[in-house]
Amino acid sequence: MAGMLGVLGGGQLGNFFVLAAKEMGYQTAVLDPDPDAPAGVNADVHIVAPFDDAEALKKLATLCIAVTIEFENPPVASLEFLAQHVTVRPSPAAVAIAQNRREEKQFCQTIGLRVAPYEVLETPEDAERITHHGVLDSHLDPFRTPLIMKTSRNGYDGKGQRLVSHVSEVSQQWDSFGNVPCIVEQKMLLDAEFSVILARSESGDIAVFTPAENVHVDGILDISCAPSSLDSQILEQGKSAAITIAEELKYVGVLAVEFFVSENKLFVNELAPRPHNSGHWTLDAALTSQFEQQVRALVGESLGDPSMTSPAVAMVNLLGDRWTNGEPHFDLLQNDSSAHVYLYGKKEPRPGRKMGHLTMTGDDAHVVANQARSLRDAITK
Repeated sequence: MAGMLGVLGGGQLGNFFVLAAKEMGYQTAVLDPDPDAPAGVNADVHIVAPFDDAEALKKLATLCIAVTIEFENPPVASLEFLAQHVTVRPSPAAVAIAQNRREEKQFCQTIGLRVAPYEVLETPEDAERITHHGVLDSHLDPFRTPLIMKTSRNGYDGKGQRLVSHVSEVSQQWDSFGNVPCIVEQKMLLDAEFSVILARSESGDIAVFTPAENVHVDGILDISCAPSSLDSQILEQGKSAAITIAEELKYVGVLAVEFFVSENKLFVNELAPRPHNSGHWTLDAALTSQFEQQVRALVGESLGDPSMTSPAVAMVNLLGDRWTNGEPHFDLLQNDSSAHVYLYGKKEPRPGRKMGHLTMTGDDAHVVANQARSLRDAITK
């Protein structure tokens, strides 16, 4: 295979993309302003510049035959510029929807999918109405507190979110966000959370990975397990919803859709127009990883088989908090062939920062989930 592939973003997802592309015979270029970005270390070219730097974008377009993204918040104008010169997947239009919570929710509603009750908060009048009437639209039922206020843009891993205990707090909390556009969303009583990750090719073929059941702690994914123990009917609804989203967006690439299950009903939580933390298990327990699928979709190759290669798998995140007492004891993993650890090459461990992940394979999802948690605790004591 010939040609250089570009990626906007140099974090761990970009690094896994770079490694998958190299294995498939492609050279890679990364655009990221951080000179120490993990993906930049393994890429053939690392362009150290802001994502909206005109000269850097021109260089990337000159070098590459196709460009993708590893996070949902690159400037859409940058993607639109690149798309005038090279193949860009997913499309700037799809990314624009996925990076704006308001647009994302409105899109899901227009195609018949359920989202948590919400209101848009963009003006002082909006805040006033929500505070005094509980809703903006009279046909909606009043909110039940607590609520969650989320910035429309630039939110991930629990960032850009505030819990609102009473509607009277809306204005104050909005002020704390600097009065940027937000949504105010009903905090759901959750039965469970799961994600569906799929790849869609240029020709419209779709490959869906086994849904993973997820547990979040403080807004950050803590553990993903596949296969999920949830009712098969709910999981099939999730897969169908994710496919509908991909088809309606005319999406090309890897797409992750996070779902809430509440009172046995399915709600779309968020879209991620890229590989996803909850799909890291595919590196060890799928015939084709989510990152190989990303490369295949980007260059127009046929998609790989997403089938699981192990009866069960669990993935736990390794956050910077685990470095509090020094480097974890990774030597304890040497004799366990079912355990796989991935470190992302980030120099500074900080609380809440994803430094790596650990996967465990086995015969039962509940068992491997407990084993993964226990092993994580053992190496970080």
